[in-house]
Amino acid sequence: MKFMIMLFEKDTDWQAAPPEELEAALAEHGAFTKMLQDKGIAYSGEAVKDSGSAVTLRRAGDGDTLTATEGPFAPGQPAQLAGFYVIDVKDLDEAVEIARMCPTGAATEVRPIWESAA
Repeated sequence: MKFMIMLFEKDTDWQAAPPEELEAALAEHGAFTKMLQDKGIAYSGEAVKDSGSAVTLRRAGDGDTLTATEGPFAPGQPAQLAGFYVIDVKDLDEAVEIARMCPTGAATEVRPIWESAA
């Protein structure tokens, strides 16, 4: 089964962060992905830019029109989506076990990916 591990942390502009902070964060994720490889767990993942670079689309009152606003869906939250991994493991228990080993700042959410039968 596939699961998405969503990583939430305070907004960080990694282009402006001190190089040693960026290197330390990348090293933590490098160690995590090596662990996934060593366990034979198929994965993909990416970091996302800070929430100020987001555009959120919302349905207007008529339900047909999408309006765009700059910024994240939940502005002002102390933690924003910072990145994600998609892993392929046997069940939710294993996904949670793996997510516990994943470096993150404020919160981690594990969610099954819906796979159609078609």
